[in-house]
Amino acid sequence: MKLLEGKVAIITGASRGIGKGIAEVFAKHGANVAFTYSSSAASAEALEAELNALGVKAKGYQSNAADFNEAQTFVDAVLADFGTVDILINNAGITKDNLLMRMSEADFDQVIDVNLKSVFNMTKAIQKTFLKQRAGSIINISSVVGVSGNAGQTNYAASKAGAIGFTKSVALELGSRNIRCNAIAPGFIETEMTAKLPEDVVKGWRDGIPLKRGGTTEDVANACLFLASDMSAYVTGQVLNVCGGMLT
Repeated sequence: MKLLEGKVAIITGASRGIGKGIAEVFAKHGANVAFTYSSSAASAEALEAELNALGVKAKGYQSNAADFNEAQTFVDAVLADFGTVDILINNAGITKDNLLMRMSEADFDQVIDVNLKSVFNMTKAIQKTFLKQRAGSIINISSVVGVSGNAGQTNYAASKAGAIGFTKSVALELGSRNIRCNAIAPGFIETEMTAKLPEDVVKGWRDGIPLKRGGTTEDVANACLFLASDMSAYVTGQVLNVCGGMLT
């Protein structure tokens, strides 16, 4: 059974990592996918071809969700190309880790812009469409760090905690119009980025997780699939920790 047959999903930051994993699972479940990428055009083209080969419509757009006007222009382009949008996944994110003592203002501001302001920009841009159709599912990719904090990541933790507060507020504002808004807080997910870390560091992380393994992008994508589909029709304003028990 395809859970998203004929639905249209926007996914920001989908040319690699968690965003790419979400795009692949959504396409396998029948969703048409519009996604953004910042600079990796070759990866975006490869993903577009891979998704289209699954029999759905997929298109990548080079767009910066952290820019208010670009976000609106992107959503307008998707509506012109796809006709409608049913699901928004705010996934675009960066890290600029450092101890607070050494963190520059620019590193704080950029992480807040890309990770949090983008969530506002994209939700604002799609809101009219969802209100008009009296339906929509918004999923914001937060982090366990946004729930519990992490030394050396004050900027990232603040941005991801902010996304949770935003999620809950949107759920309260738009619930009467049948628009749902939830957040997912991934734990240690093994991606291209973590593959560059020393093996002993990764093993140390795995050992500290009750399920004794890192998560996969598919683990996060499957949680997104639940929240995007009608299977979660009575779920809104919630944070789903996909962390192997790390936050238990």
